[in-house]
Amino acid sequence: MARYRGPVEKLERRLNADLGLKGERRLNGKSALEKRPFAPGQHGQRRTKLSEYGQQLQEKQKAKIIYGVSEKQFRKYFKEAARREGNTGSNLITLIETRLDNVVFRMGFATTRANARQFVTHGHVLIDGKKVDIPSFMVQPGQKIEIKEKSKTNAQIVRSLELTAQTGIAEWVDVEKDKVFGIFTRVPTREEVVIPVEERLIVELYSK
Repeated sequence: MARYRGPVEKLERRLNADLGLKGERRLNGKSALEKRPFAPGQHGQRRTKLSEYGQQLQEKQKAKIIYGVSEKQFRKYFKEAARREGNTGSNLITLIETRLDNVVFRMGFATTRANARQFVTHGHVLIDGKKVDIPSFMVQPGQKIEIKEKSKTNAQIVRSLELTAQTGIAEWVDVEKDKVFGIFTRVPTREEVVIPVEERLIVELYSK
């Protein structure tokens, strides 16, 4: 399935959740979800009650949209999460959190995961000194994530780091903002990952 390239705020309004897709616009209180907290379309204000299956599907859609992953990728992550010890739902979220594009976002080098994915694919990101342009690369604890020297003055990256004064930086990364690099210190716990997703419903969906 091709990546969705339409108006992302419509997705947030349809799912009635802040999925963090608009970065600085959201921080400034200008997101469409705040202005029009109902689904898009002629009958958007008539929210219908979802069935159990509909709720499960909606939670999966939220997670996929937040992290920008395809159905094929998401199913692969779920299988890996189920294979590991512990709670499958928690494993799923913390596993996806180790994606390179997400780590770049969590370090404050990008205002959205979509921006982070673009920085990675355009070759602006180094891991332990080597260029990695695969957004789905799974970062390991202890690895150094750095914006390459020529890109450290990129206006978007500089602005994103300025905004971390408002948004903060994840506790599981150690960032040197002046030098534009960080260390992925550990895999976060599920409780530390604040996203509007009930992964329990995703597990129920895939367990049918």
